[in-house]
Amino acid sequence: MPAQFLLNVFIAVLWTLISDETELKFTTLVTGYLVGIVIVFLMHRFFGQRFYLTRFFALVKLILIFNRELFHSTVLVIKHILSPKIKIKPGIFKYETVLKGEWEVTALALLLTLTPGSVVMEVTPEGDTFYIHGMDVEESKDMLLTSLDKFEKAIMEVSR
Repeated sequence: MPAQFLLNVFIAVLWTLISDETELKFTTLVTGYLVGIVIVFLMHRFFGQRFYLTRFFALVKLILIFNRELFHSTVLVIKHILSPKIKIKPGIFKYETVLKGEWEVTALALLLTLTPGSVVMEVTPEGDTFYIHGMDVEESKDMLLTSLDKFEKAIMEVSR
């Protein structure tokens, strides 16, 4: 991935040096970078790796998924808070993840803890099992499991 990026920057600088004769312009550098993206995309299979901007787009997708899940869980928590009678049944459940590596497990735990109504209480030393406290386990466990599945897929797209 770094080789593709460095090649793209080299193409942009070369484009700028060839195109601008009297003075260097930022717009020419950006144009060169965009031309470099096309060239590197056409050549990325020769590097033996996927195109380097796919990881960036996967990160943007993960951020958008997190924002959507944050909004949905916030609405659910606000409904519980504003209801006249609080009818929640908090609980703890076990969740086994397919993620490997410290970065992936940590990212999933943080994303889940940042969404209202759920907290990761413990992660096993192997990093394959979470113990999660849910605000309302009966009502929101299915929604939480769906969120976990979405987060896992998005994290794997970014890291692998």
